[in-house]
Amino acid sequence: MDKFLLPQLVLERLAEDLQQVEQAARAAHETATHEENIAENKYDTLGLEAAYLATGQARRAEAIRQAMAHWRQFRPLPYDASKGIQLGALVCLVDSDNQQQQLFLGPAGGSMKLLSGDQSVQVISCEAPLGLAMLGKFEGDEVSIQLAQNRQQFEVLRVD
Repeated sequence: MDKFLLPQLVLERLAEDLQQVEQAARAAHETATHEENIAENKYDTLGLEAAYLATGQARRAEAIRQAMAHWRQFRPLPYDASKGIQLGALVCLVDSDNQQQQLFLGPAGGSMKLLSGDQSVQVISCEAPLGLAMLGKFEGDEVSIQLAQNRQQFEVLRVD
């Protein structure tokens, strides 16, 4: 998979997500303000619940817009073997069960799985635990993270 095309794929997915969230926010707002949903007593909370939902959806839409702004400015650089894994790296990790996974280290707000043909790439940010653990590592290095009671270990197979 070409890492220089991945930011555009992320932006396309974020645009789809934004459209869905905006539709949900509009629907929740319409429900909250519809005359049939005016509270008749203190236990009639449908309008209030819809208003909370609309507010949450509006916040989510704003978070997506901010992520899109970061991704529009982001330009991955070619891998520099003297610096190790940095923002923009496409990394192949293998776990103790010989399961490989492709990870693309991007800016915040783009955590998602992308498919291109039969290839799958997990997009993560440098702020994610695994993203932080990979920074500065080189091919052949071990990467480990602690998740709750489990320690997960990986080996860096390839970096592009």
